Amino acid sequence: MTALCSSCSTTLPVGASAGTMCGYCRLLDESHPTAMVIGSPPHPVVPRPVSPTMTATRPVHKRIPAQREIQTVDRPVPPHRRWLRRGTISILMVLAMFATLNVWTPPESRFMHDNGPYVYQYVSVDHISRHILAATVLHEDDHLGLRFQPFHWGDFVERIRDYRAGRDQKTFSTIPQQLAKNMFFTTEQSGLRKALEIVPTMLLNYALPDSRILELYVNYAEYGRNLFGVCAATWYYFDEPPWNVNTDQAAMLSGMLPNPKDVQRLTGGGVSHPDSARYPSAAYLVNGAVNVDIPGRLAAWGGWKPVMESVGIGDTAEDHAADRSAAQACSTMPDGVRDRLVAEDPGFVSKWWPGRMIARITAAGDRIAATGPAY
Repeated sequence: MTALCSSCSTTLPVGASAGTMCGYCRLLDESHPTAMVIGSPPHPVVPRPVSPTMTATRPVHKRIPAQREIQTVDRPVPPHRRWLRRGTISILMVLAMFATLNVWTPPESRFMHDNGPYVYQYVSVDHISRHILAATVLHEDDHLGLRFQPFHWGDFVERIRDYRAGRDQKTFSTIPQQLAKNMFFTTEQSGLRKALEIVPTMLLNYALPDSRILELYVNYAEYGRNLFGVCAATWYYFDEPPWNVNTDQAAMLSGMLPNPKDVQRLTGGGVSHPDSARYPSAAYLVNGAVNVDIPGRLAAWGGWKPVMESVGIGDTAEDHAADRSAAQACSTMPDGVRDRLVAEDPGFVSKWWPGRMIARITAAGDRIAATGPAY
């Protein structure tokens, strides 16, 4: 009896038992258990009907990748980077401190403090004659508004060499250098102090505009024995507020800056040079500034306006005339100047004093005669 394949009814070889599959159907069944074959080889494959009970119940396992633990490794910062970071932060903090000088004026400088009792009153740059400011720039540092650096390094090195060799200096300190010296250092002359001046000079130069540096300079500069600031100086020498000074008077003030202790006030007003002056050249400096130096430099610049524009000042003191009642306008003679004039020039009467002020001067004169001047 011929046996047939139980799946496709194909005739099996002789000797095969009934109910078995042919080789093709057996191979197909092993690889596709859910398919069935119809007809003779080659057998087309069709899906087998699947009953609800035949649905696969094998759970599907989804592979979830294991979370990696992020480990932070503390790498040591190289020493040079650490010091560079600290240095940068320190410089920025110091610059921020110096930047406060744009809106705050210290009540005194170190140079003023070391000179004992002094006469001084602050005046805003808005109420200083541009003749004074221009003459100061031209006499002390005519490249103030033209340099990016606060001084020329070649001049600085040459000045140190001359100082160490005992030679006369061919170059002189710039206004930023003089301001740093007045604000932060004593009157002691030394090569070390000259070197230390570099740090505050650079900070002042980069933290403040040229106009503010000039304003602080003329406020802290010495204009005579224990007399500081242009406000006290104009009243003391010329009986004028700083906003009402003419060209010659401004030139006199600039000429006395190198040797302020070697000038004195004339009776009735003006500038004189005592025979006992330590530096007789003070007379030549003041006279030269009035008659030669300042007029020649002003002519070369084309007047005081280009000089002021070079340091960022484009207005005049007259533009701020409406604010002259303010304390920082120095529109009235400082008390210290008044007391000093009463002691040095008893017959002097200011053209700016009203009758009530003259009575106060008389009382102040009686007090000074009994106790002595306060400076």
